[in-house]
Amino acid sequence: MLVMFEYLSSRDVCKLLGISYMTLWRWIREGKIKVIKSPSGRYLIPREEIEKLKGKVVTERKPRCVIYARVSSNKQKEQGDLDRQVELLKKYAIEHGYEIVDIVTDVGSGLKEDRKGLQKLFKYVIQKKIDVVLVTYHDRLTRFGFKYLEYFFKQFGVRIVEVLNEEKEPLEELIEDFLSIIVSFAGKIYGMRSHKVKKLLKHNIQFLKDTIPIDLKALEEKFI
Repeated sequence: MLVMFEYLSSRDVCKLLGISYMTLWRWIREGKIKVIKSPSGRYLIPREEIEKLKGKVVTERKPRCVIYARVSSNKQKEQGDLDRQVELLKKYAIEHGYEIVDIVTDVGSGLKEDRKGLQKLFKYVIQKKIDVVLVTYHDRLTRFGFKYLEYFFKQFGVRIVEVLNEEKEPLEELIEDFLSIIVSFAGKIYGMRSHKVKKLLKHNIQFLKDTIPIDLKALEEKFI
């Protein structure tokens, strides 16, 4: 009886398993998988070998990670805060044997949901191209709702690893997020164009000026 086999190209196998050509060629050289050579010299792998290869991927592949870093303002970026986060996370990834797939950064509030970097990170997760997301602290990903985000990532087999157990947030960043929350909720109550929103902001900014030793001129100009 003639038995028909389906054969896949090296490219298709690497794409299906998320491995590099070098890894596949090493397995072929070591005789760990069955292959045939086409008349043109290309390696072809029987589809039945895929399940066997899946087990090898689990044991041999380094965890794939994306580094995610965020600062709230261009001022923080210019001061090197973003670069410091990235370098810290790169060092951690190398020390722990992670394969760095990409370095994704954002400049914007942790309350902002449509950050370009965050959207890019979601694509990596949904497409199952990574195993781990590295952040210095979970507030870098989102100011609120971290547990929801963590649960969502887990559904695609992705872990979030916080490199620092504690991180002192820049005071200006916390204040900016605080004022953003006031604008959001007051706007829903009174309407975004209502003078009551500005009045409430002025009151809170004045309170902050009286109680916290920080120059709020830039934030005052931004919100009022």
